Amino acid sequence: MIDVYTANTPNGVKVTIALEELGQPYKLNILNLSDQDQKKDAFLKINPNGRIPAIVDRDEANGKPIRVFESGAILLYLAEKFNGLLPIDPALRIDAIAWTYFQTGGIGPMMGQAGYFKRNFPEFQPGFDRFNTESQRLVGVMEMALSKSPFLSGDEFSIADIMHIGWIDRAPTYFGFDLSAFPSVVDWHARVMARDGVKRGLNVLT
Repeated sequence: MIDVYTANTPNGVKVTIALEELGQPYKLNILNLSDQDQKKDAFLKINPNGRIPAIVDRDEANGKPIRVFESGAILLYLAEKFNGLLPIDPALRIDAIAWTYFQTGGIGPMMGQAGYFKRNFPEFQPGFDRFNTESQRLVGVMEMALSKSPFLSGDEFSIADIMHIGWIDRAPTYFGFDLSAFPSVVDWHARVMARDGVKRGLNVLT
């Protein structure tokens, strides 16, 4: 059994979507971020950085639980453990992993900061503009890729798509991001959101 510690955020939905897509059972622990559950000692033993999501895999042959934190590391761990959500072809496999890092180093931080300025410091336009402009550029990179294939790493749905879907889905309401300039991304969003595993992964957190 895998213990999942998460919340209904763009990063938090990644793990439940991945496990639903993989068809694996898990125990869901929803943290109350407003109450700072993620900063309490019990959770800090799992993720010393005090951020969701995190997992504890108790189903290991040697009987020693494995903790994994950071969403990209979690999805890579689950994909390798359960042999899914990563292409078999070596070139496509590393491409999916590269897109995973693209999200953790680009889309997530830039959209997160854009939303932070929009919601907390709306009077400081240069701060918002900086991160919104970079978010636009990064989604433009996704647009180029998705104009050539249905998913980020080719014809196959993978962890690359799961890494991005929470942010792309919520960016319009989170900080007014306009997706209309990226038709291939809009089509990809609809395609991913229509998947049963994605629906289940989102519904368990609402």
